[in-house]
Amino acid sequence: MRRSTSLHPDILHAALTGLEAQKQKIEQQIAEIRAIVHGVSVGIQTLVHPPKETRLKRVKRTISAEARKRISAAQKKRWAAFRKAAKE
Repeated sequence: MRRSTSLHPDILHAALTGLEAQKQKIEQQIAEIRAIVHGVSVGIQTLVHPPKETRLKRVKRTISAEARKRISAAQKKRWAAFRKAAKE
């Protein structure tokens, strides 16, 4: 089936202009969502893989010696209970 092209060229031009504007708006929204997904705050520009200088650096968390000892003692206690239950 072929559509009739009896529409006036000005109407077709206006329709094309409107569709291109919608396309541009959708592409901008896609770019913003991609930026959010990738953790980069950008305006219109899409950065799928941002340069290293714009990436957020992860903060290395340190645990005090006292906290490590508490964690170790708790884990040893859990393993002892597990072994005891396995013997029974």
